[in-house]
Amino acid sequence: MDFRLTEEQEMVREMCRKFADNELKPRAEHYDRTHEFPWEHVKKLGEMGMMGVVYPEEYNGSGMDYICYAIAVEELSRGDATAGIIVSAHNSLCLSPIYYFGTEGQKKKFLSKLTTGEWMGCFGITEPDAGSDAAGTKTTAELKNGKWVLNGSKNFITNGGVADVAVIMAITEKGIGHKGLSMFIVEKGTPGFSVGKVEDKLGICASSTTELVFDNCELPEENLLGNKGDGFKIAMHTLDGGRVGVASQALGIAQAALDEAAKYALERVQFGKPISKQQAIQWMIADMATEIEAARLLIYQAAEKLQGGDRRIASKYAAMAKLYASEASHRATHKAIQIFGGYGFIKDYPVERFYRDSRITEIYEGTSEVQRMVIASNVLGQY
Repeated sequence: MDFRLTEEQEMVREMCRKFADNELKPRAEHYDRTHEFPWEHVKKLGEMGMMGVVYPEEYNGSGMDYICYAIAVEELSRGDATAGIIVSAHNSLCLSPIYYFGTEGQKKKFLSKLTTGEWMGCFGITEPDAGSDAAGTKTTAELKNGKWVLNGSKNFITNGGVADVAVIMAITEKGIGHKGLSMFIVEKGTPGFSVGKVEDKLGICASSTTELVFDNCELPEENLLGNKGDGFKIAMHTLDGGRVGVASQALGIAQAALDEAAKYALERVQFGKPISKQQAIQWMIADMATEIEAARLLIYQAAEKLQGGDRRIASKYAAMAKLYASEASHRATHKAIQIFGGYGFIKDYPVERFYRDSRITEIYEGTSEVQRMVIASNVLGQY
């Protein structure tokens, strides 16, 4: 087994690391405070090829592998977790279902502008009564006079307020549970489609998280993604990539927390010596470093599984990576604040932001409890 990165993977790491250090990190506090969407960074990320990492060059994508994608999200999140989730949600949640389930016409129309960052994308499953349980979906889509008419709303949608393209799940046949769900592509500016409430969040504050509202929103019949009734299947396939993205985001936050904590421990003097000489601090640093490295290896394994082979196996490893990395990130950011002491609790230092940013990684793209359900179902053969 070869753990070395390829030349291309190393190139992606170096490019994204430089961008994180030179562009993202210096502006992260500003965007956290103002809640502005970082358009300046998104434009540059598009130019770097990060808005279409794993998609073929024929659709203006970068044609890289999923490990490159995981590395990119990790390094960007190390600089600013907001940038990491913007790239992750755009690549995994909007582009992925169109690429894997769309017609050639849909791919040419939408992917070619999404992969460059000219257009932004989002993905809508969650509703007020449908979070972990997609069967609670209430948004409907009825075929009337050759057009799909959508009614309902989605909430907590990442990139929702800035998206040019939304992939949306709705009920097309009532009373048959998951089999009655279908997926649709909705363009910005479509009559009846609007952005509702903008969420004021604990962390990842510059990420656009909004409600999407559909009021007799009429779509061309060809905007159905895949076949009628394929919605749940498409969603589950899509979330595998999303979970690897969120795991990578969590990893980047954890690495940033470790970097800052180690630097501070070497500089902070108490009892006549740097606190890095204290065994209690050393053990916290050791635990953080070990869990971060374990999370990284698990993420790379999940990314490799996504590249091909049995999708059910990929789902298990994606869930494992997301579960472990998000909870390890929580522990790492908690320890970082403890190492900083009182200074860790104030906004003069970045570790309090890391703590706030990391918390969502245990919730979106499936809570930790949902990940455990997916893993257990796979291990026990109870699909």
